[in-house]
Amino acid sequence: MSESALNKVSSFFDKNYQTPTWLSHKFSRRKLLKSAAGATAISALPALAFSQNEKEKLFETLQAEPWLTLNAVLDHLLPESSNGPSAKELQVVIYLYNVVYQQPTEKNEIDFIFKGVGWLNGYTQNQLQKTFTELGKAEKETMLRGISGSRAGENWLNNLLGYIFEAMLSPPTYGGNPKGIGWQWLEHQAGFPLPNAGGRYFELPKRSVVSDNSDSNIIQSKDLLANKKLPTVKGSNKA
Repeated sequence: MSESALNKVSSFFDKNYQTPTWLSHKFSRRKLLKSAAGATAISALPALAFSQNEKEKLFETLQAEPWLTLNAVLDHLLPESSNGPSAKELQVVIYLYNVVYQQPTEKNEIDFIFKGVGWLNGYTQNQLQKTFTELGKAEKETMLRGISGSRAGENWLNNLLGYIFEAMLSPPTYGGNPKGIGWQWLEHQAGFPLPNAGGRYFELPKRSVVSDNSDSNIIQSKDLLANKKLPTVKGSNKA
């Protein structure tokens, strides 16, 4: 599905929506990884460093739309629980922020992520006269189950679920999974040696897409939320 075609889609239930090629390929790769390694998605995307001033800008960005809605959806899909780490603890919204703004992610995918926020809020406004972040736990569950009945909604939610698993399973040097909490929960032994600054996939020869790879321009996930807490909308059971 081209960018122009996506722009003509007005909601999750628009019959003009078709699963785009980039997403079909992405889901196929995830199925292959699941079969080979027993995980839904194990690819890792890097998180770049920010100065203190840039950190402040980052958190300001995450406290506005579309990030408030994305954060609320992620928190609902993997809520706080005594059974394991939540999306908040895994820093999934930070991970996704880096996917959107720091990495060579397809523009069509970024557009789809953001358009989905608009479609979701349009749906909740139509059904309940509220935005998604204003909903209670049960209402969020109902609304997400509602959009999951459409092809576009299912695709959108599956894409976000994929990033939850990526954040959970990636080495901490890539920005998610601080202190390996996802590995500890899953009792997963990560492969060694783990990548360090200068040796991550985006820094390797012929794969580099980052102009400044100096150590001073790298921030580890353990530092990213050291002095700041994101506003969180607690979720209920997984949608």
